[in-house]
Amino acid sequence: MGFLGWMAAVGGLLLLMSLATGWIRPLPVTHFALYLAVGAIVGPWGLGLLEVDFLRDARWMERLTEVALIISLFVGGLKLRVPLDAGPAAMARRLAFPAMFLSIAGMTLAARLLLGLDWPFALILAAMLAPTDPVLASVIAVDNAADRDGLRVALSGEAGMNDGSAMPFLLLGLTLLGTPWSWGVFGHWALLELLWGVVGGLGIGFAMGWAVGWLSTRLMLIQRDPGPSALLTLGLIALTYAAAQSVGALGFLAAFAAGAGMRMVEVGVVREHPHPRLRRRERGDELLPAEFVAGSPVVGRKDRGEPVQAVGRLMSDALIFGDTMEHLLAPLLVLLLGIAVARHWDIDGLAVAAVLFFLVRPLAVWLVTIGSGWHWQRRVMVGWLGIRGIGGINYLCYAITHGVNGPQAGHLAGIIVTVTALSTVVHGFSAQPLLAWRRRRIEREQSREG
Repeated sequence: MGFLGWMAAVGGLLLLMSLATGWIRPLPVTHFALYLAVGAIVGPWGLGLLEVDFLRDARWMERLTEVALIISLFVGGLKLRVPLDAGPAAMARRLAFPAMFLSIAGMTLAARLLLGLDWPFALILAAMLAPTDPVLASVIAVDNAADRDGLRVALSGEAGMNDGSAMPFLLLGLTLLGTPWSWGVFGHWALLELLWGVVGGLGIGFAMGWAVGWLSTRLMLIQRDPGPSALLTLGLIALTYAAAQSVGALGFLAAFAAGAGMRMVEVGVVREHPHPRLRRRERGDELLPAEFVAGSPVVGRKDRGEPVQAVGRLMSDALIFGDTMEHLLAPLLVLLLGIAVARHWDIDGLAVAAVLFFLVRPLAVWLVTIGSGWHWQRRVMVGWLGIRGIGGINYLCYAITHGVNGPQAGHLAGIIVTVTALSTVVHGFSAQPLLAWRRRRIEREQSREG
């Protein structure tokens, strides 16, 4: 089907889901599970109207998923209104780095033992499967800057950072396909791809996000006209990603850090202009002092002063633009995934998904949360709520366009598509009931204490 056919399919999907939102919201399913089902219906398994082949369409799919990811990562960083020394921020770093490294090690071993893959291909597959997803995880992630839930903040921060921090392992696997192992190869990778990639990406992104946020706030105070904030946000995302990639740093990490850096401008302004009538609250799942809650009655009030109003206006406009772009791209990507399932479904993906969902991810989370003070129920829940999604698809397309081809590419595509589709359904169906149960338990505990 041509361009007009794709436009009609996407437009019809968006229109249908928008009109049906009132009926869908009470159901224990996510919109993404329904988008996946629609894709399967219009694809070869159903009406046969559309077809997607990741091997043939890898190049444009790589770019499409890349754009969706950097926008989603930036918005995820912008929503985290969390001081860097806060407990949930530290937990997000544990999940995004040590837990993800353990997941890659576990899945590499599993791919070698279960599927008989060569070590480089096993590592490539593990790197594709390790990151949790910032696009499909909206049901469990922070959905606005006023969300102080420590669990949501940790999961959102993890999803924002590990799409970038898994990339060095994908690059190492691709390198080992054509280069024999040696300590020189490993040293080059560890220094440039891993250390510089992570530190450079986070540093470049945070610095650019903070600088643009600070400058924009000052210009608002001088000019009184904030200008087109959508253009500012889009320009920051594009420049940050390009700057990081051009010097060999990780662009995905830079996009996330840019959003976090811009948000830290607001945190600093609010700290400088505290509201005198606010009391600090830091118990239970409440993460931050009340004066850091965006959307609270005090933010943007006239008696808070012009700096707070200016930075609040900037953050609000950036979030509106980012959310709009996410809502446009995410349905399209999940629709494409649903269409692709018919061509790429692989029985090996069922075994891989079982090992990842029930063994490797929960065990990695359990190990890195030892000594964290988290209740065992929260540790188990975080271990389960590791949604896989668009990040793995992007890594798959990147690998196909950078040397992986033939039967191996088809096998990897089948496993990634199958695991991602299963995660969208299984985690999507279970997340809402689990979070609702957790919310009721917290309310009962607070009522007993109060």
